[in-house]
Amino acid sequence: MECTVNWIPAAGMGFVAETGSGHTLVMDGAPDGGGRNLAPRPMETVLAGTAGCTAYDVVLILKRGRHAVTGCQVKVSAERAAVDPKVFTSIHMHFVVSGTELTDGPVARAIQMSHEKYCSASIMLGKTAAITTSFEIVPA
Repeated sequence: MECTVNWIPAAGMGFVAETGSGHTLVMDGAPDGGGRNLAPRPMETVLAGTAGCTAYDVVLILKRGRHAVTGCQVKVSAERAAVDPKVFTSIHMHFVVSGTELTDGPVARAIQMSHEKYCSASIMLGKTAAITTSFEIVPA
């Protein structure tokens, strides 16, 4: 896996990441740090990527278990340390999973498996942050 990040001087503190899979991602800083608030902050992309990683796992685990999952949303909230390096210290992920005849057991198991075995991002962030989860099931 590889990625190249280029600073765009004309954008203040804007950056464009070019991923190894051929996609681009734009990031920017806060105005108080020289940015122009034109794109997500780099640490916001870390949080979003982590939510995407675990959502991917949960959907895949449920589908492999032949559960009729039709939607998965992850709402993430996080706290960061007050001093540099401002690592994440706590992260809460709330899953809203929709489907037909879904029950708590398989959904809870999929979330647990993601966070304990499969989601590289959340396992990595778990080294500095206390990660908690909750979920709700919405009938499709």
